[in-house]
Amino acid sequence: MSEPAASSRPQAAARPGRREVKFAGATLAKVSADGRFEGYASLFGVVDLGRDRVAPGAFRDSLARKGARAVKLLWQHDPAHPLGVWEEIREDERGLRVRGRLDLAVAKAREVHALMRSGAIDGLSIGFRAERARKDATTGIRHLEKLDLWEISIVTFPMLPGARVSAVKRVAAPRAEAALAAAIRSAARRLAAGLHPAP
Repeated sequence: MSEPAASSRPQAAARPGRREVKFAGATLAKVSADGRFEGYASLFGVVDLGRDRVAPGAFRDSLARKGARAVKLLWQHDPAHPLGVWEEIREDERGLRVRGRLDLAVAKAREVHALMRSGAIDGLSIGFRAERARKDATTGIRHLEKLDLWEISIVTFPMLPGARVSAVKRVAAPRAEAALAAAIRSAARRLAAGLHPAP
């Protein structure tokens, strides 16, 4: 779908009602033995590999309307695999700060907990509907200004890879950097398309 020439004019999402996913690159922190953990599910002002940038305040109305408990805590955006509950979701100056608790009576939650504790999994990703977004015709960056937050998942692959691949980027040649970025973009697109096909 082509975008309007005026890049500064806000516009509704191109496909109202379509669920989207967005991956955060900030790692989880403080994963406790009882299943509690915290981290950032979205970072403000950072352009991800899908050329999207979330604006501060994008979640404000949705959170005021729903509260943390209405937002589902899932594994890899799969509604068949709820893992626990979100105890707190709030915006701060950096992004969407979350605190959740895995239900360790659930087998999948115990597996995920073990992987989180070992450091094998540390990504978070949001599932949302874009209520207000605009695309900059010059840069191609989509600015997400108002989002209806449906769920936050623990995931394997982030779309904001900086927090995880910065050590690789420092030692890699430019061609290797480009190949790595392309591979991550491709994996993220396949994951999103497979779990959330467009209507």
